Amino acid sequence: MTSAEPRLLCDIRALPSGTSATADVLWKLTEAGRQLDANVVRLAPHHSVAAHREPELDVLLLVVAGSGVIGSGLSGGDADEHVSEGMLLWLPHGSTRSITAGAQGLTCLTVHRRRPGMQIRPRGDATRD
Repeated sequence: MTSAEPRLLCDIRALPSGTSATADVLWKLTEAGRQLDANVVRLAPHHSVAAHREPELDVLLLVVAGSGVIGSGLSGGDADEHVSEGMLLWLPHGSTRSITAGAQGLTCLTVHRRRPGMQIRPRGDATRD
């Protein structure tokens, strides 16, 4: 059983800066019994996460260092948002998004509801809860 007491998880200022030429997960929430998933991710300068759609989960994204562009998944689209340290974004479920780090890279905290475990559904059942 997990403790119901609040506790310090990490100091993001003390995390390594990342060493990969593409992306590093610098910290990940791993506490047992949690209802959330969270991580701190560092994208190397000019590295991108390709446009993708998250059908089930809302995501909060907090830029903790660097800058970049959060896109709608449409090249040069009006929904592209230039982001920098301190900006908090909501990425609603069902939205298509891409992320491109700026010249100094981009470090962000992402938080979302924990994904449910794999579920067995009857063959051909495409419905979702």
